[in-house]
Amino acid sequence: MSKEKSTIYSISDLAQRFDITTRAIRFYESEGLLSPKREGQKRLYSQKDYTTLKLILRGKRLGWSLAESRELIQMYKPEQNNQAQYQKVLEKVAESRERLQQQLHDIQIMLMELDEHEARVKEALETTG
Repeated sequence: MSKEKSTIYSISDLAQRFDITTRAIRFYESEGLLSPKREGQKRLYSQKDYTTLKLILRGKRLGWSLAESRELIQMYKPEQNNQAQYQKVLEKVAESRERLQQQLHDIQIMLMELDEHEARVKEALETTG
């Protein structure tokens, strides 16, 4: 077994590595996404938990819901070719890209409106001052 596969992380290790709170990690655990082993009160997270947390946080950055991330994570079957999972990821990426492009368009319109409003106010200041 490789060293990477046997790496064990504490909750504080994960919190520090991913710059999140231990409370967030416990939340993902309560949602059934992480399943640490226990040594008394101490949680011991596996490399699988590490990877799962990394995927959850990546999904969050991409605007995916926790349910969407869960679905994708649960589709992973290391003994299979994972084509269904890959297709689903591509669908989610396309949806995220479309949503972000719409948001970008909306922001560009808002910036133009701000520019117009600013110009009108500056003009008003010059004519009254």
